[in-house]
Amino acid sequence: MPISPSLAPAPAPPPRVVRDRRADLIVALVALALAVWVTSGLWRDPNARAITVNSSDQALFEWLLAFGGHALTHGENPLFTHLINVPDGVNLAVNTSVTVYAVVFAPLTYLIGPPATFLVILTLNLAATALAWYWLLSRHLLRSPLAAAVGGLFIGFSPGMVSHANAHLNWTAGWLVPLLVWRAFALRRPGHWLRDGAILGVLVALAFSIAAEGLFFTALALGVFVTVWALHPANRAEARAALPTFLRGLGVTAVVAGVLLAYPLWLHFAGPQRFHGTGFDAVIHSEDVVAYGAYPQRSLAGEVGLGTRLAPNPTEENSFFGLPLLLLAVACFVALWRRADAGRRATLWALGATAVVFTVLSFGPEAKVDGRPTDLPMPFDLVGQLPVVNAALPARLALVVAPVIGVLLAYAVDQLRADPPRRRPALLACWAAFAVALAPLLPAPLLTVEREPIPRFITAGTWREYVSPGGVLTPVPLTLDVYPDGQRWQAYALAHRQGEFAIPSGFFLGPGGPDGRGRIGPPPRLLDALMDQAGRTGLVPIITEGSVRQVRADLRYWRVETVVLADQVHGAKWPVDEETIRRTVTALLGPPERVDDVWLWRVAPA
Repeated sequence: MPISPSLAPAPAPPPRVVRDRRADLIVALVALALAVWVTSGLWRDPNARAITVNSSDQALFEWLLAFGGHALTHGENPLFTHLINVPDGVNLAVNTSVTVYAVVFAPLTYLIGPPATFLVILTLNLAATALAWYWLLSRHLLRSPLAAAVGGLFIGFSPGMVSHANAHLNWTAGWLVPLLVWRAFALRRPGHWLRDGAILGVLVALAFSIAAEGLFFTALALGVFVTVWALHPANRAEARAALPTFLRGLGVTAVVAGVLLAYPLWLHFAGPQRFHGTGFDAVIHSEDVVAYGAYPQRSLAGEVGLGTRLAPNPTEENSFFGLPLLLLAVACFVALWRRADAGRRATLWALGATAVVFTVLSFGPEAKVDGRPTDLPMPFDLVGQLPVVNAALPARLALVVAPVIGVLLAYAVDQLRADPPRRRPALLACWAAFAVALAPLLPAPLLTVEREPIPRFITAGTWREYVSPGGVLTPVPLTLDVYPDGQRWQAYALAHRQGEFAIPSGFFLGPGGPDGRGRIGPPPRLLDALMDQAGRTGLVPIITEGSVRQVRADLRYWRVETVVLADQVHGAKWPVDEETIRRTVTALLGPPERVDDVWLWRVAPA
């Protein structure tokens, strides 16, 4: 969260610079070691393992990396594609397209493949987030490298970051936030508003292409913090004097970001296959009040049985700080307040207000306590229908609170280092409090599972004998978040320069949800439903002549040339009965061919 640069200490003497470099190296090594520890289950074999609780999102990001590199090298549109969801295509500007990552890491994707590139980015995201916060704290706000390390490492490996490490390359890119904070406060420097505004504009465009929702949350948090900070009596004169320069710089930011993002923003709000809001229930995807004091599953506390299941799913443990840390944060706030001058109190007041606002908003439209709804309306109910806000999940607003706590902890450690208690027992008690609050939150490795291999039919390029260039192939079950194989196959083909084949359906957000909102994948057709029923239940559905006609009509609509069933289908949420699927497709399309390690049905042209 933003802190006034006026509170930064004076430049340190040269001897400290040497110590800082040593501290920088130590913090960097610790951050990288923790990042590798969290992702260690995937490092065992990136191509064969997947994140247990979110293999579907992992497959999606792997596909995005492969497609982005392919679009770059083939001069195709990186923000709209017809390779999935034939014939309508997909608007990637309203999805999490991580375009910059796809472009920057394209050489690595071609060299080692999308799964390994995904793992490299995920690991670097975690380490870079901790380091970026450490850099902001140590270079601009604090005297003690230890204090900056405590704050940076806590934020970088906070429960929310570790939870979103379950395959979310966008939300783990938390290194963007301290950079945005730093450059936003640089806008008030007199005489540099043009350059500073342009730099922030480029950074905004970068953040939008990696984590648009995170950028939105950062802008909201900055707005709350700056408003409260500027209205404090201690800062009103300074804020009034800096306002013209700040606004000029902000105007330049808007122009630069607007030019760079003109096409993505048009696609997002007015392009084809756009939608309004999301298909996710804001009540379900809100933070439980009790969750703030609970422990996350992937932590030391969770490993010994203290974790809870108060999140809608394991990737959304956005608060989960534990009661000891909440009490410590309050104690740090009070202790700092008592010893602060007017300027520091203004900063603390703004930090506290930001934390309270985002905590309350994270409760969603209706508060729930320990999993039980209370029917108590909350402020999000008033703002949740506004444009842009209606596309955000309220539970994720809790992610803003972690940096506030991290900054408070860092300030408190800085104070302890500069002016420790005179009595040794009191000092030991302070450090013990930090240990009791933070030790249970030490991250545990992500759970991983062996993933079904990509068939030799794809890896050997045999598919090119059965699909015309740019033609349509579909796996069964059809590609969706729960059956991500189609995009995994396509990602392999693109990254290994085998050529293009398109697929119907896919894992993406698009139109077709209730009240004009979004949904995952396209509205289902009969073939989707039959394949899902067969694969999930192990029972062949009743097939009629009408079913056969409708399925063939579906295939014509998608322009499918070949239907493929792998020996092992990856079900992201449940096991898949491949034999029942084979029998069902045979009833619909006739006997299959055996090609390499797949069953294959050729579809006659209309």
